[in-house]
Amino acid sequence: MLRRLITMLAMPAAGAFGAVDFAKDIQPVLELHCLKCHSGAKPKGGLDLSTRAAAVKGGESGKPSLIAGKPGQSPIYSTTLLPANDDAVMPPAKETPLAAAQKAALLRWIEEGAPWPDKLVLVPVKRVDFVKDVQPILEFNCVACHREGYDKGGLRLDDRVLAFKGGESGKPGVTPGNPAASTLSTSTDVPADHELLMPPKAKNGPLPKGDIATLRDWVQQGAHWPEGLALKARKKEEAAPDEEKIVATIHKLIEAAHQPVAAGAMKPYEQKVPGTLVSFEMVPIVGGKFQMGSPAGEKGRAESEGPQRAVEISPYWMGKHEVTWDEYHKFMYSEKRQGLAAGSTEFYLDAVSTPTKPYVNMDFGMGTGRHPAISMTHHAANKYCEWLSSKTGQFYRLPTEAEWEYACRAGTTTPYSWGGDASKMDDFAWHRNNSFDSLTFEDRYRKVGTKKPNPWGLHDMHGNVAEWCLDQFAPYQTARGILKDPWVKSAKPYPHVARGGSFHRAIAIDHLRSAARLASHPDWKMQDPQLPKSIWYLTDAQFVGLRVVRPLALPSAAEMKACWNSGTEKDIP
Repeated sequence: MLRRLITMLAMPAAGAFGAVDFAKDIQPVLELHCLKCHSGAKPKGGLDLSTRAAAVKGGESGKPSLIAGKPGQSPIYSTTLLPANDDAVMPPAKETPLAAAQKAALLRWIEEGAPWPDKLVLVPVKRVDFVKDVQPILEFNCVACHREGYDKGGLRLDDRVLAFKGGESGKPGVTPGNPAASTLSTSTDVPADHELLMPPKAKNGPLPKGDIATLRDWVQQGAHWPEGLALKARKKEEAAPDEEKIVATIHKLIEAAHQPVAAGAMKPYEQKVPGTLVSFEMVPIVGGKFQMGSPAGEKGRAESEGPQRAVEISPYWMGKHEVTWDEYHKFMYSEKRQGLAAGSTEFYLDAVSTPTKPYVNMDFGMGTGRHPAISMTHHAANKYCEWLSSKTGQFYRLPTEAEWEYACRAGTTTPYSWGGDASKMDDFAWHRNNSFDSLTFEDRYRKVGTKKPNPWGLHDMHGNVAEWCLDQFAPYQTARGILKDPWVKSAKPYPHVARGGSFHRAIAIDHLRSAARLASHPDWKMQDPQLPKSIWYLTDAQFVGLRVVRPLALPSAAEMKACWNSGTEKDIP
Protein backbone atom coordinates (compact mmCIF):
# COMPACT_ATOMS: atom_id res chain seq x y z
CA MET A 1 0.00 0.00 0.00
CA LEU A 2 2.81 2.40 0.91
CA ARG A 3 4.56 1.84 -2.42
CA ARG A 4 1.28 2.41 -4.29
CA LEU A 5 0.73 5.66 -2.37
CA ILE A 6 4.27 6.88 -3.18
CA THR A 7 3.67 6.11 -6.83
CA MET A 8 0.35 7.98 -6.91
CA LEU A 9 1.71 11.06 -5.13
CA ALA A 10 4.61 11.28 -7.60
CA MET A 11 2.36 11.33 -10.67
CA PRO A 12 1.92 14.75 -12.27
CA ALA A 13 -1.44 15.47 -13.84
CA ALA A 14 -2.06 13.56 -17.04
CA GLY A 15 -1.78 15.66 -20.16
CA ALA A 16 0.40 18.30 -18.46
CA PHE A 17 3.12 17.72 -21.03
CA GLY A 18 3.36 16.99 -24.75
CA ALA A 19 3.68 13.54 -26.28
CA VAL A 20 6.77 11.60 -25.29
CA ASP A 21 9.40 10.86 -27.96
CA PHE A 22 10.58 7.29 -27.32
CA ALA A 23 13.97 7.70 -29.02
CA LYS A 24 14.71 11.00 -27.27
CA ASP A 25 13.07 10.58 -23.86
CA ILE A 26 12.77 6.87 -23.06
CA GLN A 27 15.41 4.91 -24.96
CA PRO A 28 18.36 6.78 -23.33
CA VAL A 29 16.93 6.13 -19.85
CA LEU A 30 16.50 2.40 -20.41
CA GLU A 31 19.82 1.92 -22.22
CA LEU A 32 21.83 3.76 -19.59
CA HIS A 33 20.12 2.88 -16.32
CA CYS A 34 18.48 -0.50 -16.92
CA LEU A 35 20.11 -2.60 -19.62
CA LYS A 36 23.41 -3.08 -17.84
CA CYS A 37 21.62 -5.62 -15.62
CA HIS A 38 18.50 -6.41 -17.63
CA SER A 39 19.59 -7.63 -21.06
CA GLY A 40 21.70 -10.34 -22.65
CA ALA A 41 21.84 -14.07 -22.12
CA LYS A 42 21.40 -13.96 -18.32
CA PRO A 43 19.48 -10.81 -17.31
CA LYS A 44 19.21 -10.17 -13.59
CA GLY A 45 16.02 -11.61 -12.12
CA GLY A 46 15.17 -12.98 -15.54
CA LEU A 47 14.03 -9.49 -16.60
CA ASP A 48 15.06 -8.40 -20.10
CA LEU A 49 14.25 -4.79 -21.02
CA SER A 50 15.86 -4.76 -24.44
CA THR A 51 12.54 -5.27 -26.26
CA ARG A 52 8.97 -4.23 -25.56
CA ALA A 53 7.73 -7.81 -25.62
CA ALA A 54 10.30 -8.87 -23.03
CA ALA A 55 9.52 -5.86 -20.81
CA VAL A 56 5.82 -6.65 -20.92
CA LYS A 57 6.51 -10.31 -20.12
CA GLY A 58 8.50 -9.47 -16.98
CA GLY A 59 10.99 -11.61 -15.10
CA GLU A 60 11.14 -14.46 -12.64
CA SER A 61 8.37 -12.96 -10.50
CA GLY A 62 5.91 -13.81 -13.26
CA LYS A 63 4.48 -10.28 -13.21
CA PRO A 64 4.73 -7.86 -16.15
CA SER A 65 7.26 -5.05 -15.79
CA LEU A 66 5.38 -2.84 -18.21
CA ILE A 67 1.59 -2.42 -18.41
CA ALA A 68 0.53 0.09 -21.04
CA GLY A 69 -1.63 2.86 -19.59
CA LYS A 70 -0.91 1.86 -15.98
CA PRO A 71 2.32 3.41 -14.68
CA GLY A 72 1.47 2.70 -11.04
CA GLN A 73 1.31 -1.02 -11.85
CA SER A 74 4.42 -0.99 -14.03
CA PRO A 75 7.56 -1.78 -11.96
CA ILE A 76 9.70 -0.29 -14.75
CA TYR A 77 8.37 3.05 -13.45
CA SER A 78 7.04 2.49 -9.93
CA THR A 79 10.35 1.12 -8.57
CA THR A 80 12.08 4.40 -9.49
CA LEU A 81 9.89 6.21 -6.91
CA LEU A 82 10.87 4.11 -3.90
CA PRO A 83 13.08 5.50 -1.10
CA ALA A 84 16.82 5.24 -1.73
CA ASN A 85 17.22 2.72 1.11
CA ASP A 86 14.56 0.38 -0.27
CA ASP A 87 16.04 -2.88 -1.58
CA ALA A 88 13.70 -2.75 -4.57
CA VAL A 89 14.51 0.80 -5.71
CA MET A 90 15.62 1.12 -9.33
CA PRO A 91 18.24 2.01 -10.29
CA PRO A 92 19.84 0.45 -7.17
CA ALA A 93 21.06 2.78 -4.43
CA LYS A 94 24.71 2.46 -5.59
CA GLU A 95 23.77 3.80 -9.03
CA THR A 96 22.76 7.34 -10.03
CA PRO A 97 19.00 7.80 -9.45
CA LEU A 98 16.76 9.00 -12.25
CA ALA A 99 16.22 12.73 -12.55
CA ALA A 100 12.71 14.11 -12.01
CA ALA A 101 12.37 14.82 -15.74
CA GLN A 102 13.28 11.22 -16.58
CA LYS A 103 10.72 9.84 -14.15
CA ALA A 104 8.09 12.19 -15.54
CA ALA A 105 8.89 11.04 -19.07
CA LEU A 106 8.51 7.38 -18.07
CA LEU A 107 5.18 8.15 -16.42
CA ARG A 108 3.76 9.99 -19.45
CA TRP A 109 5.11 7.38 -21.87
CA ILE A 110 3.28 4.56 -20.06
CA GLU A 111 0.13 6.67 -19.75
CA GLU A 112 0.25 7.18 -23.53
CA GLY A 113 0.29 3.42 -24.10
CA ALA A 114 4.06 2.81 -23.91
CA PRO A 115 4.67 3.05 -27.68
CA TRP A 116 7.91 1.31 -28.69
CA PRO A 117 9.01 1.07 -32.36
CA ASP A 118 8.46 -2.38 -33.83
CA LYS A 119 11.52 -4.65 -33.84
CA LEU A 120 13.65 -2.08 -32.00
CA VAL A 121 16.15 -3.84 -29.71
CA LEU A 122 17.87 -1.66 -27.13
CA VAL A 123 21.52 -2.07 -26.16
CA PRO A 124 23.42 -0.88 -23.04
CA VAL A 125 25.28 2.42 -23.41
CA LYS A 126 28.29 3.81 -21.58
CA ARG A 127 27.69 6.50 -18.96
CA VAL A 128 29.18 9.92 -19.64
CA ASP A 129 31.79 10.57 -16.94
CA PHE A 130 31.68 14.16 -15.70
CA VAL A 131 35.35 14.45 -14.69
CA LYS A 132 36.72 12.75 -17.79
CA ASP A 133 34.20 13.82 -20.45
CA VAL A 134 32.35 16.98 -19.39
CA GLN A 135 34.67 18.90 -17.08
CA PRO A 136 37.33 19.49 -19.80
CA ILE A 137 34.70 20.80 -22.24
CA LEU A 138 33.42 23.32 -19.69
CA GLU A 139 36.83 24.36 -18.40
CA PHE A 140 38.37 24.89 -21.83
CA ASN A 141 35.36 26.52 -23.48
CA CYS A 142 32.88 27.96 -20.99
CA VAL A 143 34.17 28.73 -17.50
CA ALA A 144 36.42 31.65 -18.57
CA CYS A 145 33.29 33.74 -19.30
CA HIS A 146 30.98 32.14 -16.74
CA ARG A 147 32.76 32.10 -13.40
CA GLU A 148 32.89 33.95 -10.09
CA GLY A 149 33.63 37.60 -10.76
CA TYR A 150 32.91 37.28 -14.47
CA ASP A 151 29.48 35.77 -14.94
CA LYS A 152 28.46 36.89 -18.42
CA GLY A 153 24.67 36.92 -18.70
CA GLY A 154 24.48 36.09 -15.01
CA LEU A 155 25.36 32.48 -15.79
CA ARG A 156 27.95 30.64 -13.68
CA LEU A 157 29.37 27.34 -14.97
CA ASP A 158 32.09 26.85 -12.37
CA ASP A 159 29.67 25.84 -9.63
CA ARG A 160 27.15 22.99 -9.77
CA VAL A 161 24.25 24.75 -8.02
CA LEU A 162 24.64 27.99 -9.97
CA ALA A 163 25.16 26.20 -13.29
CA PHE A 164 21.90 24.32 -12.82
CA LYS A 165 20.12 27.52 -11.75
CA GLY A 166 20.88 29.42 -14.95
CA GLY A 167 21.38 33.11 -15.71
CA GLU A 168 19.49 36.30 -16.51
CA SER A 169 17.32 34.60 -19.12
CA GLY A 170 15.42 32.88 -16.34
CA LYS A 171 15.96 29.50 -18.00
CA PRO A 172 17.81 26.72 -16.16
CA GLY A 173 21.41 26.18 -17.21
CA VAL A 174 20.94 22.44 -16.74
CA THR A 175 17.73 20.47 -16.27
CA PRO A 176 18.78 16.88 -15.49
CA GLY A 177 17.23 14.44 -17.93
CA ASN A 178 15.98 17.16 -20.28
CA PRO A 179 18.50 18.61 -22.78
CA ALA A 180 15.77 20.63 -24.52
CA ALA A 181 15.18 22.58 -21.29
CA SER A 182 18.91 23.08 -20.56
CA THR A 183 20.56 26.29 -21.80
CA LEU A 184 23.95 24.59 -21.71
CA SER A 185 22.76 22.04 -24.27
CA THR A 186 20.52 24.19 -26.47
CA SER A 187 22.97 27.09 -26.83
CA THR A 188 25.82 24.85 -27.99
CA ASP A 189 23.66 22.95 -30.50
CA VAL A 190 22.64 25.77 -32.87
CA PRO A 191 23.95 26.85 -36.29
CA ALA A 192 27.36 28.54 -36.39
CA ASP A 193 25.82 31.91 -37.32
CA HIS A 194 23.14 31.84 -34.60
CA GLU A 195 23.20 34.85 -32.26
CA LEU A 196 22.79 32.62 -29.19
CA LEU A 197 25.65 30.24 -30.07
CA MET A 198 27.85 29.32 -27.13
CA PRO A 199 30.74 29.60 -27.18
CA PRO A 200 30.39 32.33 -29.82
CA LYS A 201 32.42 32.34 -33.00
CA ALA A 202 34.77 34.92 -31.53
CA LYS A 203 35.57 32.46 -28.74
CA ASN A 204 36.30 29.49 -31.04
CA GLY A 205 32.71 28.34 -31.28
CA PRO A 206 30.92 26.22 -32.19
CA LEU A 207 32.09 23.20 -30.22
CA PRO A 208 33.08 20.04 -32.10
CA LYS A 209 30.09 17.80 -32.80
CA GLY A 210 31.46 15.17 -30.42
CA ASP A 211 31.55 17.67 -27.52
CA ILE A 212 28.01 18.86 -28.28
CA ALA A 213 26.82 15.24 -28.22
CA THR A 214 28.69 14.61 -24.95
CA LEU A 215 26.99 17.55 -23.22
CA ARG A 216 23.58 16.50 -24.55
CA ASP A 217 24.09 12.89 -23.44
CA TRP A 218 25.34 14.00 -20.03
CA VAL A 219 22.22 16.07 -19.43
CA GLN A 220 20.01 13.30 -20.81
CA GLN A 221 21.64 10.82 -18.44
CA GLY A 222 20.79 12.90 -15.37
CA ALA A 223 23.65 15.46 -15.37
CA HIS A 224 25.66 13.91 -12.53
CA TRP A 225 28.14 16.51 -11.19
CA PRO A 226 30.17 15.43 -8.12
CA GLU A 227 29.25 17.39 -5.00
CA GLY A 228 31.80 20.04 -4.08
CA LEU A 229 33.65 19.93 -7.40
CA ALA A 230 34.34 23.50 -8.56
CA LEU A 231 35.59 24.09 -12.10
CA LYS A 232 38.46 26.36 -13.15
CA ALA A 233 39.03 28.05 -16.49
CA ARG A 234 41.86 26.53 -18.51
CA LYS A 235 43.62 27.99 -21.50
CA LYS A 236 42.81 26.44 -24.84
CA GLU A 237 46.44 25.60 -25.54
CA GLU A 238 46.37 23.27 -22.55
CA ALA A 239 43.74 21.12 -24.24
CA ALA A 240 44.57 17.71 -25.60
CA PRO A 241 45.33 17.41 -29.33
CA ASP A 242 42.38 17.08 -31.69
CA GLU A 243 42.25 13.29 -31.72
CA GLU A 244 39.54 13.16 -34.37
CA LYS A 245 41.75 14.99 -36.87
CA ILE A 246 44.88 13.10 -35.84
CA VAL A 247 43.21 9.74 -36.39
CA ALA A 248 41.58 10.85 -39.64
CA THR A 249 44.99 11.91 -40.95
CA ILE A 250 46.65 8.63 -39.93
CA HIS A 251 43.78 6.65 -41.43
CA LYS A 252 44.13 8.52 -44.71
CA LEU A 253 47.88 7.77 -44.75
CA ILE A 254 47.30 4.07 -44.06
CA GLU A 255 44.46 3.81 -46.55
CA ALA A 256 46.62 5.31 -49.31
CA ALA A 257 49.40 2.78 -48.70
CA HIS A 258 47.09 -0.21 -48.15
CA GLN A 259 47.56 -3.14 -50.50
CA PRO A 260 44.93 -5.87 -49.98
CA VAL A 261 46.35 -9.34 -49.36
CA ALA A 262 44.46 -12.63 -49.38
CA ALA A 263 44.59 -14.50 -46.09
CA GLY A 264 46.36 -17.41 -47.76
CA ALA A 265 49.05 -15.10 -49.13
CA MET A 266 50.08 -13.53 -45.80
CA LYS A 267 53.84 -13.70 -45.20
CA PRO A 268 56.24 -12.69 -42.43
CA TYR A 269 57.76 -9.26 -42.90
CA GLU A 270 60.18 -6.85 -41.32
CA GLN A 271 58.88 -3.36 -40.57
CA LYS A 272 61.30 -0.44 -40.45
CA VAL A 273 60.39 2.69 -38.53
CA PRO A 274 61.14 5.62 -40.87
CA GLY A 275 63.68 8.11 -39.58
CA THR A 276 65.27 5.57 -37.24
CA LEU A 277 67.56 2.55 -37.38
CA VAL A 278 64.87 0.46 -35.69
CA SER A 279 62.94 -2.43 -37.24
CA PHE A 280 60.83 -5.30 -35.95
CA GLU A 281 59.42 -8.55 -37.34
CA MET A 282 55.79 -9.53 -37.83
CA VAL A 283 54.48 -13.09 -38.13
CA PRO A 284 51.24 -14.00 -39.99
CA ILE A 285 48.51 -15.59 -37.90
CA VAL A 286 45.93 -17.40 -40.02
CA GLY A 287 42.42 -16.94 -38.69
CA GLY A 288 40.46 -19.82 -37.24
CA LYS A 289 38.40 -21.16 -34.36
CA PHE A 290 39.48 -22.31 -30.90
CA GLN A 291 38.26 -22.85 -27.37
CA MET A 292 39.19 -19.81 -25.31
CA GLY A 293 39.90 -20.35 -21.63
CA SER A 294 40.98 -23.43 -19.73
CA PRO A 295 39.12 -26.66 -19.01
CA ALA A 296 37.92 -27.22 -15.46
CA GLY A 297 40.54 -29.86 -14.68
CA GLU A 298 43.64 -27.93 -15.78
CA LYS A 299 46.30 -27.66 -13.08
CA GLY A 300 46.74 -24.13 -11.80
CA ARG A 301 43.49 -22.97 -13.38
CA ALA A 302 41.85 -19.81 -12.00
CA GLU A 303 38.08 -19.36 -11.91
CA SER A 304 38.38 -16.33 -14.21
CA GLU A 305 39.57 -18.62 -17.07
CA GLY A 306 36.17 -20.16 -17.58
CA PRO A 307 33.76 -21.14 -18.75
CA GLN A 308 35.47 -21.99 -22.02
CA ARG A 309 33.79 -20.54 -25.08
CA ALA A 310 34.12 -21.09 -28.83
CA VAL A 311 35.80 -18.14 -30.56
CA GLU A 312 36.50 -17.34 -34.18
CA ILE A 313 39.45 -15.09 -34.97
CA SER A 314 40.09 -13.12 -38.17
CA PRO A 315 43.60 -13.15 -39.73
CA TYR A 316 46.29 -10.77 -38.49
CA TRP A 317 50.02 -10.35 -38.10
CA MET A 318 51.62 -10.36 -34.65
CA GLY A 319 54.98 -9.16 -33.38
CA LYS A 320 57.52 -11.95 -33.34
CA HIS A 321 58.38 -10.89 -29.81
CA GLU A 322 57.61 -8.12 -27.33
CA VAL A 323 58.31 -4.48 -28.22
CA THR A 324 61.90 -3.73 -27.20
CA TRP A 325 63.45 -0.69 -25.61
CA ASP A 326 65.14 0.06 -28.93
CA GLU A 327 61.67 0.49 -30.40
CA TYR A 328 59.87 2.04 -27.43
CA HIS A 329 62.53 4.65 -26.67
CA LYS A 330 61.87 6.24 -30.07
CA PHE A 331 58.35 6.88 -28.84
CA MET A 332 59.28 7.88 -25.28
CA TYR A 333 61.77 10.50 -26.41
CA SER A 334 60.02 11.58 -29.59
CA GLU A 335 60.41 15.32 -30.15
CA LYS A 336 57.75 17.43 -31.81
CA ARG A 337 58.95 19.14 -34.96
CA GLN A 338 58.80 22.91 -35.06
CA GLY A 339 57.40 25.09 -37.84
CA LEU A 340 54.84 22.63 -39.21
CA ALA A 341 51.90 24.35 -40.87
CA ALA A 342 48.88 24.15 -38.57
CA GLY A 343 46.26 21.82 -40.02
CA SER A 344 48.66 20.15 -42.46
CA THR A 345 49.06 16.40 -42.79
CA GLU A 346 52.52 16.55 -41.20
CA PHE A 347 51.15 18.68 -38.37
CA TYR A 348 48.58 16.05 -37.37
CA LEU A 349 50.91 13.09 -37.91
CA ASP A 350 53.31 14.78 -35.51
CA ALA A 351 50.61 15.57 -32.96
CA VAL A 352 50.14 12.05 -31.56
CA SER A 353 50.43 12.18 -27.76
CA THR A 354 53.77 10.91 -26.47
CA PRO A 355 54.99 10.29 -22.91
CA THR A 356 56.20 12.91 -20.50
CA LYS A 357 59.82 12.50 -19.43
CA PRO A 358 60.11 9.64 -16.91
CA TYR A 359 61.05 10.54 -13.34
CA VAL A 360 62.97 7.29 -12.75
CA ASN A 361 64.96 4.91 -14.94
CA MET A 362 62.07 2.90 -16.39
CA ASP A 363 64.15 -0.23 -17.16
CA PHE A 364 65.05 -0.27 -13.44
CA GLY A 365 68.64 -1.24 -14.25
CA MET A 366 67.70 -4.47 -16.02
CA GLY A 367 68.89 -3.38 -19.45
CA THR A 368 67.58 -1.60 -22.53
CA GLY A 369 68.36 -2.27 -26.22
CA ARG A 370 66.91 -5.66 -27.19
CA HIS A 371 65.33 -6.20 -23.78
CA PRO A 372 61.52 -5.84 -23.62
CA ALA A 373 60.16 -2.39 -22.81
CA ILE A 374 58.25 -2.42 -19.53
CA SER A 375 56.24 -0.43 -17.02
CA MET A 376 54.10 1.52 -19.48
CA THR A 377 50.45 2.07 -18.66
CA HIS A 378 47.66 0.59 -20.76
CA HIS A 379 47.11 4.10 -22.14
CA ALA A 380 50.81 4.42 -23.04
CA ALA A 381 50.74 1.05 -24.82
CA ASN A 382 47.76 2.19 -26.90
CA LYS A 383 49.44 5.48 -27.74
CA TYR A 384 52.61 3.67 -28.78
CA CYS A 385 50.54 1.77 -31.33
CA GLU A 386 49.04 5.02 -32.62
CA TRP A 387 52.48 6.64 -32.86
CA LEU A 388 53.91 3.56 -34.62
CA SER A 389 51.04 3.64 -37.12
CA SER A 390 51.63 7.33 -37.84
CA LYS A 391 55.30 6.63 -38.54
CA THR A 392 54.97 3.46 -40.64
CA GLY A 393 51.71 3.98 -42.53
CA GLN A 394 50.48 0.57 -41.30
CA PHE A 395 47.77 0.05 -38.69
CA TYR A 396 49.11 -1.37 -35.44
CA ARG A 397 47.29 -1.91 -32.16
CA LEU A 398 47.33 -4.10 -29.06
CA PRO A 399 45.92 -7.60 -29.53
CA THR A 400 42.53 -8.41 -28.12
CA GLU A 401 42.64 -10.95 -25.34
CA ALA A 402 41.15 -13.55 -27.70
CA GLU A 403 43.75 -12.83 -30.40
CA TRP A 404 46.52 -13.12 -27.84
CA GLU A 405 45.42 -16.51 -26.52
CA TYR A 406 44.75 -17.82 -30.03
CA ALA A 407 48.30 -16.91 -31.07
CA CYS A 408 49.81 -18.23 -27.86
CA ARG A 409 48.12 -21.59 -28.15
CA ALA A 410 49.16 -21.85 -31.81
CA GLY A 411 46.69 -24.64 -32.45
CA THR A 412 47.30 -26.50 -29.17
CA THR A 413 44.82 -27.29 -26.43
CA THR A 414 47.39 -28.06 -23.71
CA PRO A 415 48.30 -25.78 -20.78
CA TYR A 416 51.36 -24.54 -22.68
CA SER A 417 52.04 -24.20 -26.37
CA TRP A 418 54.71 -26.91 -26.10
CA GLY A 419 52.35 -29.33 -24.34
CA GLY A 420 51.46 -30.14 -20.78
CA ASP A 421 54.94 -30.93 -19.43
CA ALA A 422 55.95 -28.02 -17.20
CA SER A 423 59.48 -29.46 -16.87
CA LYS A 424 60.23 -28.19 -20.40
CA MET A 425 59.45 -24.61 -19.40
CA ASP A 426 63.10 -23.52 -19.30
CA ASP A 427 63.40 -24.20 -23.03
CA PHE A 428 60.61 -21.77 -23.90
CA ALA A 429 60.28 -19.17 -21.14
CA TRP A 430 62.01 -16.83 -18.74
CA HIS A 431 60.21 -17.17 -15.40
CA ARG A 432 60.68 -16.70 -11.68
CA ASN A 433 62.72 -19.90 -11.33
CA ASN A 434 65.32 -19.27 -14.06
CA SER A 435 65.69 -15.49 -14.26
CA PHE A 436 67.94 -14.89 -11.25
CA ASP A 437 70.99 -12.74 -12.05
CA SER A 438 74.03 -13.72 -10.00
CA LEU A 439 75.61 -10.29 -10.55
CA THR A 440 72.73 -8.19 -9.27
CA PHE A 441 71.21 -10.88 -7.01
CA GLU A 442 67.79 -10.11 -8.46
CA ASP A 443 65.38 -11.59 -10.98
CA ARG A 444 65.42 -9.73 -14.28
CA TYR A 445 64.02 -9.95 -17.78
CA ARG A 446 66.19 -11.09 -20.69
CA LYS A 447 66.67 -10.11 -24.31
CA VAL A 448 63.75 -11.03 -26.54
CA GLY A 449 63.88 -14.10 -28.76
CA THR A 450 66.45 -16.04 -26.74
CA LYS A 451 64.08 -18.93 -25.95
CA LYS A 452 62.44 -21.35 -28.37
CA PRO A 453 59.36 -20.03 -30.23
CA ASN A 454 55.90 -21.55 -30.10
CA PRO A 455 54.63 -23.63 -33.09
CA TRP A 456 53.70 -20.46 -35.01
CA GLY A 457 57.10 -18.82 -34.61
CA LEU A 458 56.29 -16.41 -31.77
CA HIS A 459 58.91 -15.95 -29.05
CA ASP A 460 58.31 -15.17 -25.37
CA MET A 461 54.56 -15.73 -25.40
CA HIS A 462 55.19 -17.53 -22.13
CA GLY A 463 57.20 -15.53 -19.61
CA ASN A 464 59.83 -12.81 -19.93
CA VAL A 465 57.24 -10.00 -19.50
CA ALA A 466 53.46 -10.04 -19.43
CA GLU A 467 51.78 -8.29 -22.37
CA TRP A 468 48.95 -5.78 -22.49
CA CYS A 469 45.76 -6.68 -24.34
CA LEU A 470 43.08 -4.24 -25.54
CA ASP A 471 40.44 -5.66 -23.22
CA GLN A 472 39.00 -4.59 -19.92
CA PHE A 473 39.39 -7.51 -17.50
CA ALA A 474 35.92 -9.00 -17.04
CA PRO A 475 34.47 -12.39 -16.07
CA TYR A 476 33.81 -14.73 -18.97
CA GLN A 477 30.15 -15.21 -19.77
CA THR A 478 28.55 -18.37 -21.10
CA ALA A 479 28.19 -17.82 -24.82
CA ARG A 480 25.74 -19.30 -27.29
CA GLY A 481 27.34 -20.26 -30.55
CA ILE A 482 30.70 -18.94 -31.72
CA LEU A 483 31.97 -15.51 -30.68
CA LYS A 484 33.49 -13.59 -33.59
CA ASP A 485 36.54 -11.48 -32.69
CA PRO A 486 35.36 -10.63 -29.13
CA TRP A 487 36.67 -7.49 -27.42
CA VAL A 488 35.64 -6.17 -24.01
CA LYS A 489 36.03 -2.42 -24.48
CA SER A 490 37.38 -0.24 -21.69
CA ALA A 491 34.94 1.46 -19.34
CA LYS A 492 37.16 2.28 -16.33
CA PRO A 493 40.88 2.63 -15.46
CA TYR A 494 41.16 -0.78 -13.81
CA PRO A 495 41.44 -3.66 -14.34
CA HIS A 496 42.79 -4.28 -17.86
CA VAL A 497 44.10 -7.60 -19.15
CA ALA A 498 47.75 -8.61 -19.36
CA ARG A 499 48.74 -12.07 -20.62
CA GLY A 500 51.68 -14.44 -20.72
CA GLY A 501 53.11 -14.39 -17.23
CA SER A 502 56.53 -12.98 -16.44
CA PHE A 503 60.06 -13.43 -15.13
CA HIS A 504 59.09 -11.55 -11.97
CA ARG A 505 59.04 -13.23 -8.58
CA ALA A 506 55.57 -11.74 -7.95
CA ILE A 507 54.12 -13.63 -10.92
CA ALA A 508 53.30 -17.29 -10.27
CA ILE A 509 54.41 -20.06 -12.63
CA ASP A 510 50.72 -20.83 -13.26
CA HIS A 511 50.42 -17.47 -14.99
CA LEU A 512 52.62 -18.73 -17.81
CA ARG A 513 49.85 -21.03 -19.08
CA SER A 514 48.18 -20.12 -22.36
CA ALA A 515 44.82 -19.39 -20.70
CA ALA A 516 46.11 -17.53 -17.63
CA ARG A 517 44.91 -13.96 -17.13
CA LEU A 518 46.44 -11.09 -15.18
CA ALA A 519 44.37 -8.07 -14.08
CA SER A 520 45.93 -4.62 -13.69
CA HIS A 521 45.50 -2.84 -10.36
CA PRO A 522 46.04 0.67 -8.92
CA ASP A 523 48.87 -0.81 -6.86
CA TRP A 524 50.87 -0.99 -10.08
CA LYS A 525 51.38 2.77 -9.54
CA MET A 526 51.60 2.68 -5.75
CA GLN A 527 55.03 4.39 -5.50
CA ASP A 528 54.31 7.00 -8.15
CA PRO A 529 55.21 10.30 -6.40
CA GLN A 530 53.13 12.48 -8.74
CA LEU A 531 49.70 13.92 -8.02
CA PRO A 532 47.79 13.16 -10.09
CA LYS A 533 49.57 9.92 -10.88
CA SER A 534 51.15 9.52 -14.29
CA ILE A 535 49.05 8.35 -17.21
CA TRP A 536 52.24 7.01 -18.84
CA TYR A 537 54.29 5.01 -16.32
CA LEU A 538 53.83 2.17 -13.83
CA THR A 539 56.37 2.35 -11.00
CA ASP A 540 55.34 -1.00 -9.56
CA ALA A 541 54.73 -3.17 -12.63
CA GLN A 542 58.21 -4.02 -13.84
CA PHE A 543 56.78 -7.22 -15.26
CA VAL A 544 54.44 -5.86 -17.95
CA GLY A 545 55.21 -4.86 -21.55
CA LEU A 546 53.46 -5.08 -24.90
CA ARG A 547 53.35 -6.77 -28.29
CA VAL A 548 51.64 -5.35 -31.38
CA VAL A 549 49.31 -6.81 -33.98
CA ARG A 550 48.19 -5.69 -37.43
CA PRO A 551 44.80 -7.02 -38.62
CA LEU A 552 44.54 -8.17 -42.23
CA ALA A 553 41.34 -6.16 -42.78
CA LEU A 554 41.77 -2.39 -42.79
CA PRO A 555 39.52 -0.83 -40.12
CA SER A 556 37.64 2.46 -40.35
CA ALA A 557 38.96 5.65 -38.78
CA ALA A 558 36.39 5.29 -35.98
CA GLU A 559 37.60 1.76 -35.23
CA MET A 560 41.22 2.93 -35.19
CA LYS A 561 40.33 5.72 -32.77
CA ALA A 562 38.60 3.27 -30.44
CA CYS A 563 41.68 1.02 -30.39
CA TRP A 564 44.09 3.85 -29.57
CA ASN A 565 41.91 5.81 -27.15
CA SER A 566 40.37 3.84 -24.31
CA GLY A 567 39.36 7.06 -22.54
CA THR A 568 40.25 5.49 -19.19
CA GLU A 569 43.80 6.78 -18.72
CA LYS A 570 43.17 8.82 -15.56
CA ASP A 571 43.22 7.13 -12.17
CA ILE A 572 39.75 8.18 -11.08
CA PRO A 573 37.14 6.05 -9.28
